[in-house]
Amino acid sequence: MSEAGTAEYESPGIGRAVATAGALWAVGGIVGLLVWAVYRLARISMAAFDHPFAWYHWASLLAIIPFMAWSEGLRGFQLRFSPRVAERAMAVRSQPTLLRVVLAPLYAAGYFEGTRRERLGVWFGTVGILVLIVLVHRLDQPWRGILDAGVVVGLSWGTIATLALTVRAWRSQRGRRSRKPALRAGCRRGRRRTQSLPR
Repeated sequence: MSEAGTAEYESPGIGRAVATAGALWAVGGIVGLLVWAVYRLARISMAAFDHPFAWYHWASLLAIIPFMAWSEGLRGFQLRFSPRVAERAMAVRSQPTLLRVVLAPLYAAGYFEGTRRERLGVWFGTVGILVLIVLVHRLDQPWRGILDAGVVVGLSWGTIATLALTVRAWRSQRGRRSRKPALRAGCRRGRRRTQSLPR
């Protein structure tokens, strides 16, 4: 069973408003970081066009954009990272703790309270990204801008996927909550009818 699929608001002392704010902080923090990265890298990528392009520069640009859309956007974000963020954001909303609410973006990203394999994957992935940033930063234009163009496409895809999956998860959780009162009312009516039957 997923973390978001258990009882709602079971933590004492943390109200529904705080839990909802924590879920919004989880998604908003991650999406904000992605948008900031897209903006910053897009400027660097556009600066590449101030330099002369040879045919191999254009060929590299046309190759790296679909590759990054597939590898980073689809596989990295839409199929792995974004569903985890959406599910964990709903866990912050349905099972809030002080640590989850305060560090909601880190929790949603998977830095703590996951399996050992998941946590190691997130930490090693972070280190790998930092190393890649340092290496790309050493490249001269237009190569740096060409690589950043692919990253911008992947991050933009990831931003949209994260928002879309979070909205879907939010609606699904609200739907489950709205069905519970009707289900309980139906059970009560069923019990009353059973008790009123002649024996």
